[in-house]
Amino acid sequence: MYTLLSVTFINILGFGIVVPLLPFYGASFHAPAWQIALIFSAYPIGTFFGEPFWGRLSDRIGRKPILISTILANCLCYGALAFAPNIYIAFAIRLVGGLAAGNGSVIQGYIADVSPPDLRAARMARLGGAYNIGFILGPVAGGMLAKTSVGPIGFQIPLLAASALCGCSAIGIALAVRESRTTRTAAPEAQPSRWAMLGFAARHPVIGRLILLTFVVGFAFNGIESIFGLWAQQRFDWRPRDVGLCFAVAGLVSAPAQLFLTGALSRRYGEARMLAIGMVGTVIAMALQPLSDGGWTSYACMAMTALCSSVAFPNAAAMMSRSIDEDHQGQIAGLNNAAGAFSRVVGPLTAGFVFSGLSVNGPFWIGAAVVAPAFVLAMGAGRAIAASGARQSPLPPGAQTCDASAEI
Repeated sequence: MYTLLSVTFINILGFGIVVPLLPFYGASFHAPAWQIALIFSAYPIGTFFGEPFWGRLSDRIGRKPILISTILANCLCYGALAFAPNIYIAFAIRLVGGLAAGNGSVIQGYIADVSPPDLRAARMARLGGAYNIGFILGPVAGGMLAKTSVGPIGFQIPLLAASALCGCSAIGIALAVRESRTTRTAAPEAQPSRWAMLGFAARHPVIGRLILLTFVVGFAFNGIESIFGLWAQQRFDWRPRDVGLCFAVAGLVSAPAQLFLTGALSRRYGEARMLAIGMVGTVIAMALQPLSDGGWTSYACMAMTALCSSVAFPNAAAMMSRSIDEDHQGQIAGLNNAAGAFSRVVGPLTAGFVFSGLSVNGPFWIGAAVVAPAFVLAMGAGRAIAASGARQSPLPPGAQTCDASAEI
């Protein structure tokens, strides 16, 4: 478990090195703004398709081979991006990289496989903490390694560093992480199709609510994140340094919360209640942000948004794992993560239109309004778990048993 978190941190550190450099990377090709935006959108588009595919495949053949192959694919994509000849090839590489990077469902499936139910929220939170620390340290390393003044070649060192970190992650998983899918209760050929699983998830009283919650919160949060720099510049004349410091403060608040606070709160007060409380806090923080003064109140609102999300979201993943049988953990996590990836595409687009066409504060008001019903979704999912009391399978009863030794 902790070896997996360590190599996940190394992998996300490489991702964090690259992301803040992408606008400058695109500009080095003399690309217009819309092409630079495509470089950003290519990754979540690829992730949208990759998450359910890899999650389903890992349920069938195991978590470890999928993790190794997808991380190695990212290793190759970062290396190829360092030598991309033009913006169009860079877009194609980012699309393939996003497809390969859609392995969050595999990692979540692994955690569900090896964790007892009462520890899943805490361990999902630690995974989020590893991500946050990688995102904090990655941009610092990327900024130190990049030489933006010499054109595309100036980005080769950070991109190759990201590639090397992915390679180290793949080696670490191959050597130190054991396969978690050692037994199966359903035959691999009995897996439901993607569309059947989507219909099952939509009808399920817990999973359907939580996937919708993931989308609406991601829609609001990613939209606000995408325009925050422009909003702060227009309202308070902030510079990139000020924006970066604000996001760093948010990361420094959320990472310790996920590592040390989320699990304890969930065990004491319940996963559904903490998810609902986190949603209420997120709504309040988003609504208060336009009223901030550009000083400590702006930092406090952003930190509050990050803190509330940190104590909330790991509970959603844990609640889903309680509601689905062990043979379909990866597939359900993939559908949920695909909803999050889709929100990273439509959220920034919507926020950009609202910011430009309606009001500079509009994305915050709309974000708070969209997230408000998430409280009802969280409590409804909690009541459904309490009422059912058992994990369900999307398969008919006759397909739910399989002799693992016979399969081998």
